[in-house]
Amino acid sequence: MERLNHEAPGSTTIRELCEEYKRNNVITKEEYERHRVKRGLRNADGTGVMAGLTHVCNVHGYLIADGDKISDKGELTYRGINIEDIVQGCQQEDRFGFEEVAWLLIFGQLPTRGQYESFSRLLYENRELPEYFPEDMIIKAPSKNIMNKLARSVLALYSYDDSPDDLSLENNMRQSISLIARMPSIMSYAYQVKRRHFDKQSMFFHPYEPGHSTAEAILNALRPDRQFTHEEAKLLDLCMVLHAEHGGGNNSTFTTRVLTSAGTDIYSAIGAAVGSLKGFKHGGANHQVRQMMDDLMDHVENWEDPDEVEAYLEKILRGEAADGSGLIYGMGHAIYTLSDPRAVILKDQAQKLAQEKGFDKKLRLYQLVEELSPAAFQKVTGKEKVISANVDFYSGLVYEMLGIPEDLFTPMFAVSRIAGWCAHRIEELTTGGRIMRPAYRALPVNQRYVPLNQRG
Repeated sequence: MERLNHEAPGSTTIRELCEEYKRNNVITKEEYERHRVKRGLRNADGTGVMAGLTHVCNVHGYLIADGDKISDKGELTYRGINIEDIVQGCQQEDRFGFEEVAWLLIFGQLPTRGQYESFSRLLYENRELPEYFPEDMIIKAPSKNIMNKLARSVLALYSYDDSPDDLSLENNMRQSISLIARMPSIMSYAYQVKRRHFDKQSMFFHPYEPGHSTAEAILNALRPDRQFTHEEAKLLDLCMVLHAEHGGGNNSTFTTRVLTSAGTDIYSAIGAAVGSLKGFKHGGANHQVRQMMDDLMDHVENWEDPDEVEAYLEKILRGEAADGSGLIYGMGHAIYTLSDPRAVILKDQAQKLAQEKGFDKKLRLYQLVEELSPAAFQKVTGKEKVISANVDFYSGLVYEMLGIPEDLFTPMFAVSRIAGWCAHRIEELTTGGRIMRPAYRALPVNQRYVPLNQRG
């Protein structure tokens, strides 16, 4: 394979192989439409193809009337409870919510105080990784990308499980709790090793504290002096609550359910979900938002001038700025139209911390981009479309205010979403019953077999 990277006489280059592939592999958009194939498992109006049933979560963003899609305020409910009520309840009682949400998603009811405290202790007791796992699986094989290390480490945990392939409810419950507890540990170890090996900085490993919530445990692991305020931990916890689940149809959760339906082990299913979440069209979007906003801040002289900001947004949409994709990352969503409730909550909380952290000006710029993006989109594309900020637009800024490094923006998403993945994994095991097997229409081009010595 090494020869493929060289242009030596007589060798086959990657470019030549790609040209050969493109000559024989073309499926046009018109062919998809002629055969009524729903690309991306999406209906013509952008709604998702119905693929299953779930009790875990509901995502509402529009209404359907006489076959038309009507924009509506976004709502997110975990087991029938509005996410706004969950957030408000935790804030009023001044306590952490991720542990409560993980319980709610898996078991279907809010925990009693005793269950909440017992579950929190259970997560602490399972937070440590198996003996020698950090050394053998993380430290000896550093990765520039923490998401890849998360996926590899989750798969590796299979080898440390005495009953990895047991699909019983009891065993998958044990495995789920273990994974929810250990994901922050894997992320923290992977980041420290990445810092040491690639960034040439010091790495440090702190012991966990029994009384810490998951959010506190993460800040304890990431900060050199282990110091953080209660408000900082509460804001990180809020991010985790909002990222914990988003319905069965999002790409990574659907991945979890597809692999689970095949009867594979939990480590294979969750490892694949991590790989899905890494993609910039899914969880990796928060990283793309940060890159886009950095580019905008570098090229817009007056951040408070709407005309100058909108002009640059138009350049982004024309593919003339940022990464050239023509996308304003963090704006728009597959389901939400008028608003993403997660983004609304995050923006509100960000405002409370921005002044304290010196992020006032930057937050105002984000808000201006959110306000101006719909008009810029209409001007460039000629299409009138309802667009609102999604959770990825503000989550990276909140992480930045908390001192969470950019390397961990998407991994923090995974550390949170593991709760939802495990809830869907267990639901698919206990209620699904059939391997997922959608159809693909074949478009064969009939050919006659030609012996090798007769080919040109």
